[in-house]
Amino acid sequence: MANVNILAKKQGIIDEIAERVTNANSVVFFEYRGLSVSEMTELRRKLRETDSDVKIYKNTLAKRALDTLNYDLTEELNGPKAMAYGSDTIAPIKVLSEFAKGHPALEIKVGIVDGEITQIDTLKQLATLPSREQLLTMLAGGLMGTVRDLSICLDLYSQDLENK
Repeated sequence: MANVNILAKKQGIIDEIAERVTNANSVVFFEYRGLSVSEMTELRRKLRETDSDVKIYKNTLAKRALDTLNYDLTEELNGPKAMAYGSDTIAPIKVLSEFAKGHPALEIKVGIVDGEITQIDTLKQLATLPSREQLLTMLAGGLMGTVRDLSICLDLYSQDLENK
């Protein structure tokens, strides 16, 4: 029978995984076999720039944690997988997709986005979306155009009134 200390340590890791999945807006599972240590360090650095992180857990512990959260990813968690997670919904997906373009050894498998299991096709679509900052800039630009057009219209109207 397993040692009580070992079981308690494993339960602590299961609780940690469950907490990270619960607190993150997006979690992406990917294969990292074939990446060198320096490539993984570079990936970690890029993820940290977006307030995201990557962690590698044993699949059995990850499966147990996901089972407690009612996520069934048994088929997707075969073989060594890493888990990238972040508070921004799109950031970890974008970083992993960009990194995978230059490093074919990295292969995105499945994700959990806003509490829903998300397959690779949807993850690829999410990776092409602009970031939150870009969307806000686009919105501000659109609003500025409307205000500019309104001011031009009002100026022309006032000039028309002056000429009458």
